[in-house]
Amino acid sequence: MPLYLNEDQQMLADTASEFMSEQGSIEKQLRHWRDKGCKDGFGHELWGQFAEMGFTGMMVDEDHGGLGMGHVEAGIVLEQIGRNLTPSPFLTSSVMAASALGAGSDDLKGRWLPGLVEGKSVFAIAVDEGPKHNPQEIKTRAEKSGNGFRLTGAKTFVIQGASADMLVVAARTSGDDSDDEGITLFAVPKDAANMKQDPVRLVDSSMASHVTFDGVELDGDAVIGEVDGGREVLNRMLNAGRAGAAAEGVGVAGGAFDRTTEYLKQRKQFGKLIGEFQALQHRAAHLYSELEIARATAIKAAQMLDEDADKADLMVSVAKAKVGKVARLAVQEGVQMHGGIGMTDEYDIGLFMKRDRALHEFLGDHYFHADRVAKLSGY
Repeated sequence: MPLYLNEDQQMLADTASEFMSEQGSIEKQLRHWRDKGCKDGFGHELWGQFAEMGFTGMMVDEDHGGLGMGHVEAGIVLEQIGRNLTPSPFLTSSVMAASALGAGSDDLKGRWLPGLVEGKSVFAIAVDEGPKHNPQEIKTRAEKSGNGFRLTGAKTFVIQGASADMLVVAARTSGDDSDDEGITLFAVPKDAANMKQDPVRLVDSSMASHVTFDGVELDGDAVIGEVDGGREVLNRMLNAGRAGAAAEGVGVAGGAFDRTTEYLKQRKQFGKLIGEFQALQHRAAHLYSELEIARATAIKAAQMLDEDADKADLMVSVAKAKVGKVARLAVQEGVQMHGGIGMTDEYDIGLFMKRDRALHEFLGDHYFHADRVAKLSGY
């Protein structure tokens, strides 16, 4: 498939761009909720507007009220979210959790998906248990208890965990901590007894939480997919999130690039616009070319996921690694070309650097994915 958007996708991109720039702007959303010290880190009113636009249910099948769209369309929305640094639970709820719930029973879908489609529910993903992304090692245990399970363990840096109506939790129901098999996914409601959340604010002002499960009782209906057979669903959910994070990273890099080039056209030094200096022109041109390559990898990864292609796993990690490096370059160049004021809160460029740092770590940094590319390629 061509590495550009078709006519319908371009219409979606134009709609998402206009909506995010007007309703999800840095001033209206990120700065507003950050300065208020909001416990959620995002606006529920805006989340309701996401639903009115059809965004919340993009990846939900039509039988359950969604639009039945794919990863490419979700990536289009995420790029605009990144470009405007719009705080929202779209990636974890409408992409990752929706992807996981697609493997659930009709009863489970009927319980959770309507709230998502209507913009009334927020979901979180609880997978990692240490400071770095490592989904291979799952220590949290779910032991048989009557007709259900008893969940014991802990998860770290669960994005918007304390705000979520439901957490998708990966737990081990059999085998050793690092085994491929023996994983089961559970839909854990926010009011589950013996679940404790310790909220933390991340560098980009978003909220996460450390979650402890101390014998949380779940009925059998909470299982997403098959008992002991959740690794495939988990990988599908993680790949959806990684491809989405890559698309958002393209937006972060693009937003930083736009602000930087605009500044080059305004700032004067030695009687000339600094954008007239050849050295800065070369750096901007290099960044532009890298950004276009990163966007192409993100689109290709989403296309391959939609096609269920054999090497989709590989391309997702290529995209996450490439976008991670390019986004870091974009924000670093942006701050440097702004000079000292780039580190002040008055200018938005520093906010792009903070979002890049948080997004870079989410679901694996570029080192994690470069290593994954090598392994998947047989090296």
